[in-house]
Amino acid sequence: MNIEIYDSRIRTILNANGELETVATGFEFTEGPIWHPYEKHLTFSDIVGNTMYRWDRKSGACVFRQPSHMANGNTYDKQGRLLTCEHATSRVTRTELDGTVIVLASHYNGKELNSPNDIVVKSDGAIYFSDPVYGRRERVGVPRSQDLNFQAIFRLDPGSHTLTPLVSDFENPNGLCFSLDEKQLFVNDSPRRHIRVFDVLPEGTLANGRVWAEVNGEGKGVPDGMKFDSAGNLYCAGPGALYIFDAHANLLGKIPLPEQLANFAWGDDDLCALYLTATTTLYRLRVNVPGRALF
Repeated sequence: MNIEIYDSRIRTILNANGELETVATGFEFTEGPIWHPYEKHLTFSDIVGNTMYRWDRKSGACVFRQPSHMANGNTYDKQGRLLTCEHATSRVTRTELDGTVIVLASHYNGKELNSPNDIVVKSDGAIYFSDPVYGRRERVGVPRSQDLNFQAIFRLDPGSHTLTPLVSDFENPNGLCFSLDEKQLFVNDSPRRHIRVFDVLPEGTLANGRVWAEVNGEGKGVPDGMKFDSAGNLYCAGPGALYIFDAHANLLGKIPLPEQLANFAWGDDDLCALYLTATTTLYRLRVNVPGRALF
C-alpha cells in the first residue's frame, strides 16, 4: 500500500505492507459506516442508491433499509440504537431495538432542517449533528429551496429533547467528532477545507471556535467523515486520501484511495480494521492502532 508519510510516527499507526481490500462494490455513493461491537456487523449508507446496507463476513452486504430516504451519516447511541441522518426528509431518526423508527428532529422553530449529514452522541446522551444544504441538491438529495437561512451544528438535549443550533457561521458543516475526553468538538467545513475546534461547555454548548487544521490536497473529495482513534489521532476524509493528524494538528500521513473517500469506521473484533466508504466501494485496511467502540 502506498502511504504518504509526513512524520515517521505514522509508521506506528499504519503498516506499510498493509493491503487495501475490496469488501463490497457496485454502489453509487457510500457513506456513514458504523460497526456494531457486539453483533459484529457494519451498517452503511448508499445515498444516491437510496439504500442502507448491512455487511458481515458470513452474508456479505445485504439490504438493511430501502428506501432509506437518502440516508447519510449513522451512529449508535449508548443503548445501541441506530441514529440516522436523512437527506431526502431533512430528518434525524432513531431505530429502536425492536426495529421501530421514530423521528428525533426534523424542524427548528417551525422551519424544516436543511439536510442532517453527520452525527455523534456524547456520553451524557446528547446528540450533535451537522446540517448543511447538500441534501437539497441534485444527485445526493432532493432539489428544493432552503427553509432555514443558516447552516449549523445542532444539539438535541437528551432530557428535554430541545433542539438548539450551537454554531451557525459555517458555509457547510460536515464531519464532526469529540475529543477523547469530550472537552472539545471538532467540525470540518467542507467548502472552506478546514477543521475547526470548539470547547464544550458544561451545559453542552460550544465556545471559542478556531481553525485547527487545513485539509488540502490533490484528488477528488473534501473534508468529510472525521473520527479519533484510541490513541488520540484524528482521521479525516479529504481530497484524494484519508488524512491522519496527531493531537496537535500535525499531519502525520495520508492513505490515498482509488475513489473519492467520504467516511470510515473501525471494525473487526479488535477494532483494528479501517472500513472505508469510497463512492462505489467499501474497502478494508488493517491498521496497528484500534478505534473506539460506539457503545
